[in-house]
Amino acid sequence: MILRCLTLAGGFAGALASSQFPEFSQQYVQRLGGAVDALSVVVADFDASAAAADLSREEALAQMQGTAFLEARRVDITRTFARHETLKDDLVAMQGAGPFMRAYHAARLTDAQIAQAAWGAFQPAVPLGFAGLTFAAVGFVLGAFCLGALMRLLAWPLRRRGRAAMPA
Repeated sequence: MILRCLTLAGGFAGALASSQFPEFSQQYVQRLGGAVDALSVVVADFDASAAAADLSREEALAQMQGTAFLEARRVDITRTFARHETLKDDLVAMQGAGPFMRAYHAARLTDAQIAQAAWGAFQPAVPLGFAGLTFAAVGFVLGAFCLGALMRLLAWPLRRRGRAAMPA
């Protein structure tokens, strides 16, 4: 009886947690778009400065040496270029995607800064739409299964000991 109650509680916890994914992922994608826009300005500004000096991006980066500051700045801007490309690719894959496709591409929701900002502004709500209810149902099944399996696994040694102690 206790095991069933705990399994049910696990199901409800899973439903509650997974039902929030559609809204959180939507907020993440909105912030992702803002981050891509902001980084695009930085990339365009660097490229314009390089072009004004008749340099390609790579040539301009190669000239950023000689002092500790310039070398650190080169590393920073190179990291910015890489992040911009990654986030731009993520945005292309996620833009216009519904909640189920965002779940399919959930591995693209991994930028720590964006996730932290989205989580900071996120307010859980009761999802009444089809997507929220579907995610809740899947979360309920997964939560009940995982907690039930864990409880059975933890109880397994106790059941074996109890059977061994019984006289035949």
